[in-house]
Amino acid sequence: MTSLKQKTSQTMKPATAAKKLGIYLAAAPTDFQEGVVSREELNALQAEPPQWLQELRQNGPHPRPVVAAKLGVSISGLARGGVTEALTTDEIEAIKAENPLWLQHERANQVDLRKETARIKEKHEKEAAAQAAKEAKESKADRAR
Repeated sequence: MTSLKQKTSQTMKPATAAKKLGIYLAAAPTDFQEGVVSREELNALQAEPPQWLQELRQNGPHPRPVVAAKLGVSISGLARGGVTEALTTDEIEAIKAENPLWLQHERANQVDLRKETARIKEKHEKEAAAQAAKEAKESKADRAR
């Protein structure tokens, strides 16, 4: 027996929607901050962003994950550099132009981290290939018996 349940639209809190849109919630319009956002509304905002969303994405203020990405550092690196608040695009560009010592250091850390991550990934791939070859050899030996 099947029941004819009406499909309900999945909704999310404004903070979740803002995170998915890559915007700083406190800078969004009040009606966005105080309402709930359906999956359909989120998809519409992503497909055809209204003027306020375009301006926020272009000029900010930007949330810390976006600031970190634009500066090429981690969110933790931002905190170590003393950046704890949302920044506008102009403020981000000013930091880039100034290129303070903490930014240079954190960018170097990111480069080292990426190299180490690639090295570990390569090591695991080699180990997996060696294990697969070993298992194939053992399987072949078992079949020969």
